[in-house]
Amino acid sequence: MSPRWTGPEGAVRPIVTAPASLLSTAGAEVDPTDPEIVRLAADLVATMRVSPGCVGLAAPQVGVGVQVFCVDVTDHPKAATTHGTFVLCNAKIVEASRWRTGREGCMSVPDLTGDVKRAARIVVEAVLPGSGEPVTLTTDAFEARALQHEVDHCAGKLFLDRVAGAHAVYQRKVYL
Repeated sequence: MSPRWTGPEGAVRPIVTAPASLLSTAGAEVDPTDPEIVRLAADLVATMRVSPGCVGLAAPQVGVGVQVFCVDVTDHPKAATTHGTFVLCNAKIVEASRWRTGREGCMSVPDLTGDVKRAARIVVEAVLPGSGEPVTLTTDAFEARALQHEVDHCAGKLFLDRVAGAHAVYQRKVYL
């Protein structure tokens, strides 16, 4: 089963930014067949698509404390493997290997980036919104990094919680 999102069009939601307490609270597991979760999934995709440079977005970032996120690294220059636009519920990383350090940014931390060590190859088990069908996703490189970043959001962690220290945090560059 492909995890590719084929659900309804959603509405754009405002982004919650740090230090909002919701961003440091673990999200609840969801019933992926709940119509509210399907609507949330659609809204996450719509919000990601209108946000320049955004390759993933988790429910806590739009003010909903649950384990749902979307990812799409298709057009990113660092992407090697890509599964298109997809939304996962209750995702768990079941395998992780080939650890690498890379720079990350986040819409919920708009002024900073940081160097974060993450697995360059992962296997994720989750369920799809709408059908509730289980899915196992194997990926690598930039898509793996994006998935881990979003799983962290659902667990109440920001990339800043994973940097090696203040020396690994940078002011975000703005390109005109």
